[in-house]
Amino acid sequence: MADRRIRFVEALREGMRQEMERDASVFVMGEGVGPHGSCFKQTDGFCAQFGEDRCRDTPISEQAIAGAAVGAALAGMRPIADLMWIDFTTLATDQICNQAAKLRYMSDGQVNVPAVFRATTGRLKSNGAQHSGSWYSWYVNIPGLKVVVPSNPYDAKGLIISAIRDNGPVVYLEHKMLLNVKGEVPEESYTIPLGVAEVKKEGSDLTIVATGYEVTDTMKAAAMVEADGISVEVIDPRTLMPYDSDTILESVRKTGRLLVVDEGFRYCGYGSEIISMVVENAMECLKDRPRQFTAMHSTVPFSPPLEEYIMPSPVKIANEIRVVMGKSLEPEVAIR
Repeated sequence: MADRRIRFVEALREGMRQEMERDASVFVMGEGVGPHGSCFKQTDGFCAQFGEDRCRDTPISEQAIAGAAVGAALAGMRPIADLMWIDFTTLATDQICNQAAKLRYMSDGQVNVPAVFRATTGRLKSNGAQHSGSWYSWYVNIPGLKVVVPSNPYDAKGLIISAIRDNGPVVYLEHKMLLNVKGEVPEESYTIPLGVAEVKKEGSDLTIVATGYEVTDTMKAAAMVEADGISVEVIDPRTLMPYDSDTILESVRKTGRLLVVDEGFRYCGYGSEIISMVVENAMECLKDRPRQFTAMHSTVPFSPPLEEYIMPSPVKIANEIRVVMGKSLEPEVAIR
């Protein structure tokens, strides 16, 4: 049923359900994942189907959830730990970064930690400062972790299945603005390899690497600038670590220009990493300096107009594209 259209959250849920049906070692744990079905209904119906042993409600303690997931993984299970918001994962970083990410190395490969740490990321219309983080670059910086940020329902399902089957710890992040977005998703189980990017749109003038929800914004912006005669190639990394440098470099060598669009921050962020990698490996191919367009370096405001002001948007991205291509003046605020 290739033309079946379902929501991102439904695709994610279907992927987890199919893996739980296939493999009895897979289970879900977290705050409200049981009869309530999780904060955004990612586990809706799981408790009725699989029972409380495999759909475990936990106390309100992210450290305990992540720690129990690490222990279960060491014991041969494949836990999916629901940490709700990426902002809350800061409470679990010792277990994720100091335990899960290091134990295979410290044991000389004698143990695996096949745990998935799921959380929502990004803004969602006035969620406020403590529920709007986009801090995936923190986890990209930790050796031993894989970091996944799907941008559409098809990828949401294929990547969660790959994450569950992976023998190492995976941080899987769901952008809140995408949860109700619909897309074509096959009913059967399928995987998308971790570490493989997708060229969402081919172009010849400019390469844009965009993450998560910014893939949607960038595709809209690319359509806007077609009227100006600008051909944009859009790349979605899908897996932020390990990321597909070959696909990015191939595109930049073709277009000679690079723009990274990211809802995370500029400083020590994902855009900085991509630009650094391209400069180190394809400097001779660049026709102009690479750029990044990110959220402003600010705590995310609750005020809707202020939130919109600090975030990328299709119109802002389109203007940035024109700046890169020399078809517009430099933006008033060059550093965000």
